[in-house]
Amino acid sequence: MNIELIAAAQQGDQDACDRLVRENAGLIWSIVRRYYGRGAEPEDLYQLGCMGFLKAIRGFDLSYGTQFSTYAVPKIAGEIRRYLRDDGAVKVGRGLREQALNIFAARERLSHQLGREPAISELSAETGLTAEEIAAAELAAAPPESLQQELSDGLTLESTLRSSEGEEAMMEKIALRSAIDTLPESEKKTILLRFFKGLTQAQTARILAVSQVQVSRLERRALERLRKDFALQD
Repeated sequence: MNIELIAAAQQGDQDACDRLVRENAGLIWSIVRRYYGRGAEPEDLYQLGCMGFLKAIRGFDLSYGTQFSTYAVPKIAGEIRRYLRDDGAVKVGRGLREQALNIFAARERLSHQLGREPAISELSAETGLTAEEIAAAELAAAPPESLQQELSDGLTLESTLRSSEGEEAMMEKIALRSAIDTLPESEKKTILLRFFKGLTQAQTARILAVSQVQVSRLERRALERLRKDFALQD
């Protein structure tokens, strides 16, 4: 593996990234073939493998004595396994998946160039997509999580509303999903991103192209509405 090429790619050289992907297509395909027959198209798996490969480039420490391929293989396989694990719950169209992959690559590229996370407007200029298209693609591509998943602040959606145990828990979950569907669109997206996708307020703000303060307000209003809905049912 050309260390100089990896170093250039880590500095945001897109040509170096493209060359590394081309030169390692055989490695990526060798891992992709392990996951044939699990309900996903080989080309989709290859694109996911490329995403894992790009993550490996970004995270590889050139000072280590480890071979890059040794570091890259679990990253590639992990990206594919994550998709196969999560894809059973929500099916995402190929067009949205391709957009999400392009957005991911652009985000990696801009992060290297700018030394920070790019703004939605910068991603829009880089990809040619609108802010709404970027938000839709990233929301669709984010892996679904359960209501019981603990967030970075130690909360779950159910725990913010009420503590539910016993035989009524399933009915309450169904009622909760119905209540969420009645929320205004901005509040609904906030709740789905924060509590179903497990994102932080900062990550949610980035996807919705609003400030973190606005996310906090949307979240608070949505939870107040949901608490009222559940109070009326008692």
